[in-house]
Amino acid sequence: MSFIGEFKAFAMRGNVVDLAVGVIIGGAFGKIVSSMVDDLIMPIVSIFMGDKGFKDKFFVFGNQTFESLAKAKEAGVPVFAYGNFIQTVIDFTILAFVIFLMVKGMNNLKKKEEAAAPAPVPAEPTKEEQLLTEIRDLLKK
Repeated sequence: MSFIGEFKAFAMRGNVVDLAVGVIIGGAFGKIVSSMVDDLIMPIVSIFMGDKGFKDKFFVFGNQTFESLAKAKEAGVPVFAYGNFIQTVIDFTILAFVIFLMVKGMNNLKKKEEAAAPAPVPAEPTKEEQLLTEIRDLLKK
């Protein structure tokens, strides 16, 4: 088989296609969670914090002061943008929790399907197995 033929066979296997679909859906789902955090959760948090949330929290290395993180970065000053890190951790935590709930739900569905399926009936022993069992039983006597 040629190199291109092997690659085509590899790329068209179910696992690779499933993985590609999962990555695309995961990327889109990440955007949904980020929007949920930015547009729904952080406004509520900002009520208690008294400002826009975590993203603009920063510390400037040096004696200068800046009104915003964007202006500090624009000036080329080294900044410790801890607010953006906190925001990213919140995004990740919510995304991980939602994925956990989805996987847990899928596992529960699988368990229900497995419980509903009848237990496999053990196959009857073959004639050879029956004969060997009889011989074994006779030898025990």
